[in-house]
Amino acid sequence: MSDPNQLMSLAFPLVLIAVLYFFMFRPQQKRFKEHQTMVANLKRGDQVVLSNGMIGKVVRVEDKEAGVEIAQGVTVKVVKSMISEVRGKGEPVVANDAKS
Repeated sequence: MSDPNQLMSLAFPLVLIAVLYFFMFRPQQKRFKEHQTMVANLKRGDQVVLSNGMIGKVVRVEDKEAGVEIAQGVTVKVVKSMISEVRGKGEPVVANDAKS
């Protein structure tokens, strides 16, 4: 027969590993897959937010890079994985200053 103390000493690490998986690793994997899907579905005309906070419009999509227009006539080439958010076409951007 097994001693209850041995069973408890074996069960605690297993429960700890299960808790770590469900509260840390699983949500991180889910966010990673969602980000990959978002980047894979990137298309010309989408409004995006880059990881550094810049907002621009996608003008060219390549395999691993995208051309993003950050100002009229100013296009930069960015690595697609550095796009943190796709706002989509026509979604309004909130301005800080009120224009009359």
